[in-house]
Amino acid sequence: MNPKLWLIVGFLGQASFSMRFLVQWIVSEKRMKSTIPILFWYCSLVGGSLLLGYAIHRRDPVFIVGQAGGLLIYLRNLVLIRREARMAGERQPST
Repeated sequence: MNPKLWLIVGFLGQASFSMRFLVQWIVSEKRMKSTIPILFWYCSLVGGSLLLGYAIHRRDPVFIVGQAGGLLIYLRNLVLIRREARMAGERQPST
């Protein structure tokens, strides 16, 4: 792949990853309390995946380990959120 394309992947990853803080801030301000919305985890997952791809391309072991570890946490949080939503739906009476 073209080196400029890899820079674009890296910058898109960083932008997606940074966007999660803006999302969290906006939602927290609207709710007037500190909140981590589900979009935070999706931005983390997308940004982390792009950054991991960039780190692999660069063959940077420190960056690879850091991003890969983060991806596990983001995925686990999304699994927990989905499980909680499913359990809440099961507790609701059927109409």
